[in-house]
Amino acid sequence: MEYGLIGAKLGHSYSKIIHEAVCGYSYELHPLPTEEEAHAFMQAKAFKAINVTIPYKKLVIPYCDEVEPRAAAIGAVNTVVNRDGKLYGYNTDYTGFAYLARCHGVKFAGAVVLVLGTGGTHNTVTAVCQDAGAKQVLTASRTGKDGALTYEEAQRHPEINIIINTTPAGMYPNNGSCLLDLHAYPKLEAVLDCVYNPFRTELLLRAEELGVPAYCGFEMLVAQAVYAAEHFTGQKLPEAVIADTHRKLKRDLSNVAIIGMPGCGKSTIGRALAKTLGKTYVDLDEVIEKNTGMPIPDIFAREGEASFRKYESQAVAEISKQTRQVIACGGGVIKTPGNARALRQNGVVLFIDRPLWVQRPVERLATGGRPLSTGLDALRKMEAERMPLYRAASDAAVDNTGRLENTVETAVQAFETTFDA
Repeated sequence: MEYGLIGAKLGHSYSKIIHEAVCGYSYELHPLPTEEEAHAFMQAKAFKAINVTIPYKKLVIPYCDEVEPRAAAIGAVNTVVNRDGKLYGYNTDYTGFAYLARCHGVKFAGAVVLVLGTGGTHNTVTAVCQDAGAKQVLTASRTGKDGALTYEEAQRHPEINIIINTTPAGMYPNNGSCLLDLHAYPKLEAVLDCVYNPFRTELLLRAEELGVPAYCGFEMLVAQAVYAAEHFTGQKLPEAVIADTHRKLKRDLSNVAIIGMPGCGKSTIGRALAKTLGKTYVDLDEVIEKNTGMPIPDIFAREGEASFRKYESQAVAEISKQTRQVIACGGGVIKTPGNARALRQNGVVLFIDRPLWVQRPVERLATGGRPLSTGLDALRKMEAERMPLYRAASDAAVDNTGRLENTVETAVQAFETTFDA
C-alpha cells in the first residue's frame, strides 16, 4: 500500500473518495480490527503515507521517529509519512477543525465551550478552542471521570456558548441518537459535530430547529484530508481546494427526498431527477412492499393505516442512512414527525407543489388502497391539512404546473442552492 487509511472499522469512511478527488493517487482503506494487527502494520512500514483513525491515533506515536510539536502536545497523530524509512507524525485534525470553525465565523475567544467526549478528537478540538482564547472549555462524558461532567451535569450549565461533539453519538449506523437537550442552553451560539456520516446528526438537527448555527464534520474531514495530502506529496495546495472538494463531494453524496400530495408527480419527477443528477432512484412504496412482503393495498386492508405508517417509518429510517439517492415518498410520509428528520439527515427535502386543479382526476389517482379520498372534497380537505406539513418538512418548494423538463430544472436549481447557503 502506498497511500491509505488504517483504523479498526472503516466501512463508513469517505477518506478514499476525498483523497482521490484531491490528488488523484490511489488511496486504500485498510481495516485493522485488532491492536496486534495495528502494531504489525506499523512495524512493517510498508507504506508511503497513511491517515490514522479510531482507535489508533495514540498507538502509532511510538513508531514515529519525529512527531510535530502540536501532535505531541495533543497526544494524537492522524497522519504518518514514511520518508526513506523514517516515520513522521502529524495531526491535521487540528487544522481541519480550525478551518471548519474559521470558515463559518465561529469565534472561540471569550466563549464557554462544552466538548462532548474524552477521546483523541476531544484533545484536538480542546487545543483549538484554547489556542483561540476560549474563556473556559468544559468536558462531558458518559462516566464523568477525570474531571469531566456527566451529560446530565452538563445540562445544568446554561452559560455554555458553543457545543462540540467528538463522540460517535448519532454516527452511522446509529443515526438518531443525541446526548443533550439543547433547550438547556439559552446562550448557545453554535454547535459543531465532528461526526461526518450522516451530514446532519440528531444534534445538528436539534440545533437547526432552535435557530442555532450548526456545522457538520464532513467539512472538517475534507479539510484535514487536504492538509494531510500536503504532507503526503510535499506540495502546498490552495485553500480553495477544500471548499471546492467539499461542495462537489457533498453534492454527489447527498440524497434528494421528494414529498407532496398524491398525484403531484413525485414518481415521474423523481425518476427524471435521478437521471439528471446521476443518483439512484428509490420508490419508498417499493421498499415497504419488499420489507413486508405485501402490496400496499393489502397492508391497509389487513392491518390498517397505523401499521402502514410504522412500516413506512422503518423504511424511511433504513433508506435515509444511504447516500446518492432520489427518494420518492408517499403522500402521507409527513404525518409521522420523525420521517422528515430522517430524510434530512443525508440530504435535501423538496416539496412538489402541484395544486389540485392541475392534477389528474381523482378516479385516476393510484390510491393503492390508501385512505386517500373518495371524492374531490375529501382530497381538498387532505390538501388543507397536509400543506403546512409539507412546507415545514421541506428545504424548498418546486412548482409543478408546467412541463416536466422545466420542473426537473427547477428541482435541480433548488438542490444546488442548498450548497450555496
